Amino acid sequence: MSNLTTLNKATPLAYLDNNATTQVDAKVLEQMLPYLSEFYGNPSSIHQFGEQVGKAIEHARQQVQALIGASFSSEVIFTSCATEASATAIMSAIEAFPNRKEIITSVIEHPATLELCQNLERKGYTVHWIKVDARGRLDMEAYKQALSSEVAVASFMWANNETGSLFPIRGMAELAKQHGILFHTDAVQVAGKLPIQVADSGIDLLSISGHKFHAPKGVGALYLRRGAKFRPLLRGGHQERGRRAGTENSSGIVGLGKAAELAMQSIEQDSARIKMMRNRLEIGLLARIPHCFVTGDPRHRVPNTSNIAFEFVEGESILLMLDQHGIAASSGSACTSGSLEPSHVMRAMDIPYTAAHGAIRFSLSRFTSEEMIDQVLAVLPGIVEKLRMLSPYWDTASNQPAEQSFSPVYA
Repeated sequence: MSNLTTLNKATPLAYLDNNATTQVDAKVLEQMLPYLSEFYGNPSSIHQFGEQVGKAIEHARQQVQALIGASFSSEVIFTSCATEASATAIMSAIEAFPNRKEIITSVIEHPATLELCQNLERKGYTVHWIKVDARGRLDMEAYKQALSSEVAVASFMWANNETGSLFPIRGMAELAKQHGILFHTDAVQVAGKLPIQVADSGIDLLSISGHKFHAPKGVGALYLRRGAKFRPLLRGGHQERGRRAGTENSSGIVGLGKAAELAMQSIEQDSARIKMMRNRLEIGLLARIPHCFVTGDPRHRVPNTSNIAFEFVEGESILLMLDQHGIAASSGSACTSGSLEPSHVMRAMDIPYTAAHGAIRFSLSRFTSEEMIDQVLAVLPGIVEKLRMLSPYWDTASNQPAEQSFSPVYA
């Protein structure tokens, strides 16, 4: 038995890192297992052994169609993940419009979009990097000014993976449509959490990832509006109607379909319960711990996400101590060149370093329990207090900040 297995059995786990990945639902796993054993045929084969797998994939396509509110199941293309789906969307757009050399995106995108656009910028494309305010809200005037007939694609995340803040995607898509611009949205943190209806929107392309809503890792999907210009990223086979070459991940696709079905069945009830737990967590921590605040837009965000900045401490230290208590959360910080840097999202929102370093993301799911919330409320205040006593920004004699605390004032 591995040390990890022993730890998991010995330590009660409060898993609050669901924006990173989610637990595979037992019903999803049950649906998948036959396609890892009994039904192992190639779905492209013409014999019955392959045909039955092909039918299962088409059923999953219909389930995903329902989840995102698409008009046709043929508008769903299965991929290996949302990173592939987003790359396909963006690269397809610039290939479909070779004379358009501009792209519009935001400064707080997921690295899947951010790094791809940075690479395209190095190759000569003009990228309009739209900024956000202190709450993570998009500068809509700058977005409108960037729209023109020179732009091939506008690509924006629907919900930010760190703060949960929502962009007004539907309105943005309609504005892009007026200029003949293909509009793509990374909906990874929205799918399964909020209702999506792409059919009556201006969205041309939309990416989702299965492991963010209780399907397995290694499977995602790209929505492609019927009639939108498209060029495949992966060529070499006729799978997915020639739009994504490569033998399908049959079991993963079946799992994605089942997860989509389960999300549709309980999305309203789950969202309401998860939001209540998230709010209780925030209220409890803000009441127990001085000098901390919620980042992002508290009025326009997905129900499962809370990003709290604890001033004068390092987020990585908080996470390590939480882990010792069986609590899993995450931080936007990353160790780069030997120095700890706040995430690009916190920097873009102009959160001061003394607060951005201590930003912790708690992300819930339908498997989150009240006991997990209680566990965080019981443990985290003591952790922050202990770490502040070791901080150079904290006066241990007065038990107060050694320098001025940041008090965000939001419009």
